[in-house]
Amino acid sequence: MDAKPVVTADAARSAVMPVGRLLRPASIAIVGISPEPGSFGAAMLSSLQSFEYRGAIHLVSRSRSEVFGRPCVPSIDDLPTAVDLAVLCLPGAAVREAIAACGRRRVAGAIVFASGFAEVGAAGLAEQQAIAEAARRSGVALLGPNCLGFINHVDGVALCMALPEPRRDRNPSVGFIAQSGAMMLAAAELVRAKGIGYTHLISTGNEAVTGVEDFLAELIEDDATRVITLFIEQIRRPLLFLELAARARERSKPIVMFHSGRTLKSRAAALSHTGALAGDFRTMTALTAHQSVILVESFDEMIDVAALLVRFPNPPTVGVGVITNSGAFRGVTFDICHEGGLDVPAWSQHVQDRLVGLMPSFAITDNPIDLGTQLIRAPQLLGTITQALLDDPNVGSVVAAIVLGSRQQAIDKARAAHGVMRDAVKPVAFGAIGGEAAPPEFFAVFEDHKVPLFRSPERALRAMARITNYGLSLRRWGERAGSAPVDEIVAAKLPARGALPEYLGKAYLAQLGIPVPVGALVCSVAEAESVATQIGYPVALKAQAKALHHKSDVGGVILGISDAEALQRSWDRMQTALSAARPDLRLDGLLIERMSQPGLEFIIGARRDPDWGPIVAVGFGGTLVELLDDVRLMAPDVTTQDIVRELSRMRGAKLLAGVRGAPPADVAALAAIVAKVAALIRTAPAVVEIDLNPVVVYPQGQGACALDALVVAES
Repeated sequence: MDAKPVVTADAARSAVMPVGRLLRPASIAIVGISPEPGSFGAAMLSSLQSFEYRGAIHLVSRSRSEVFGRPCVPSIDDLPTAVDLAVLCLPGAAVREAIAACGRRRVAGAIVFASGFAEVGAAGLAEQQAIAEAARRSGVALLGPNCLGFINHVDGVALCMALPEPRRDRNPSVGFIAQSGAMMLAAAELVRAKGIGYTHLISTGNEAVTGVEDFLAELIEDDATRVITLFIEQIRRPLLFLELAARARERSKPIVMFHSGRTLKSRAAALSHTGALAGDFRTMTALTAHQSVILVESFDEMIDVAALLVRFPNPPTVGVGVITNSGAFRGVTFDICHEGGLDVPAWSQHVQDRLVGLMPSFAITDNPIDLGTQLIRAPQLLGTITQALLDDPNVGSVVAAIVLGSRQQAIDKARAAHGVMRDAVKPVAFGAIGGEAAPPEFFAVFEDHKVPLFRSPERALRAMARITNYGLSLRRWGERAGSAPVDEIVAAKLPARGALPEYLGKAYLAQLGIPVPVGALVCSVAEAESVATQIGYPVALKAQAKALHHKSDVGGVILGISDAEALQRSWDRMQTALSAARPDLRLDGLLIERMSQPGLEFIIGARRDPDWGPIVAVGFGGTLVELLDDVRLMAPDVTTQDIVRELSRMRGAKLLAGVRGAPPADVAALAAIVAKVAALIRTAPAVVEIDLNPVVVYPQGQGACALDALVVAES
């Protein structure tokens, strides 16, 4: 049954096109069939026969009444009504009329292999848009154009150009969707090497009508598909994608995604604003990871992670236990695990005592345990130690990172590990150091695929890090489900539209409990002196006007005013500077505020991304902005615990803990401001952007304060 459409606030952007009949057709029409060797139509028919497709096959040929002994009809209009899928083996110029004909015959779906559309320029794009409009108008789920088609190993449907080998996968469990046909072909063989198979391989091409999101919705509901892998160049419907990721998480169906474009430039924006902090790729990464999508950095890593999750569907939530016979690799282990956020825990006392009893007194028995030369004399020790680690409640997974040695040593070590690992419930992997040179008999030990084998332990550890972080993400969502909902706020009506002057923005934020400096808007030097006397020197003076966006550039900010005489001079100097730089400017007044005590400076911001929706950012401010480039992006429904965890992951996190005698910073106060900003962007649709820069964080217990603020409302 087709997946039900997903309904959101923006239905036009997030409606799912049903593709169930396209992926599991009971009837197929091959349009443009030809008996010529190498023709697309002949290849499609041959593939269906190789996969023992059991549905009805209809052939359409303008010039032939039969092909390969099968009857042909002259046109799409002569097909039976409501065929499930039309495979259009036609040149690009003939596609538009073919789609219109499919609509007339109520064909459910169509594949267009032809290229020469949006990928070649404006004229091709216009033709693609016309084809897409015809398909949508007729309700035809169009796959392509410029795609390689798909393979459904569960139902025996192979409609793919350049099919590497026309045979069905056994043990199908992984679904793969790619916007690149070449990546789909590469994936077709790699998973087989892991002893598992694909349920579906889908190439979406130019995505004129259907795209990644439509097929993702279908695979999420497909019981045969246990893990979904994606190669993405652009997520075209981000809000829908996030909804589907949440649905996959609820169904305990992992999504493993390799998204290209990490080095693309972010949107142009002022450095001090959230738009610069939250680039396209960073935004995508933060919001998809929040929904427990597993983001990987290479094609091989995508396959590695998927294979582990198929074999071990319950991801770990505690760290890895590592066994090696290389002292040097112990250091490598710490590096890889640190980079991947994977804990290397201490053994429980019971297991530590057990290990000490098994190893000589000079051996290193903490994690990672170094067996040294012991395996040369007693290879069975590898199995014994592996079992001990699997029994440790402190350990969530086990990786054996082993130098193989001679041919016989390699075989003996493999057998010792395999004998224990094959029945493990916790994730395990054998990582062969120098595995590319291992003898065939070594690989033969693992040919039953009951134990994941990696030709490098680095890949095994990185894959374990991914699935462990996935397990932790699922656990956090589970904990959230059983706790109170994220706090909501009731925001007051915005005092104006567009970018609010600083004094209005701060007054608005203060109502929500965000600390701002004590001060007031004044219109004369006498008022300024009165306020300064009340709040105490030193003070800051800032020009205020809706049309004044960069106060410092025109002399509109003076800091550290120490007394009344200095205030008078500062007032006069600012008026002179503003008159010279902006003679047409109408001031609302000048904001006078008490100067802040020194502390750590941060930027906190939020904005409504036009594609992804609300996003929250926090990073070090002041001179550390460019020095550290240390920004954490978060979804708008973060909890305070989420925020504190993200702050602890910053490269400059040690500064929060206090270094070189400095006291620890008030992390709780900083997190509270971030939570308020997140709640505001989440619950107040009229707020477009919030930037607090800087926010000064004082020593622990002394709070934090937003010294400058920009609030942008809908115009």
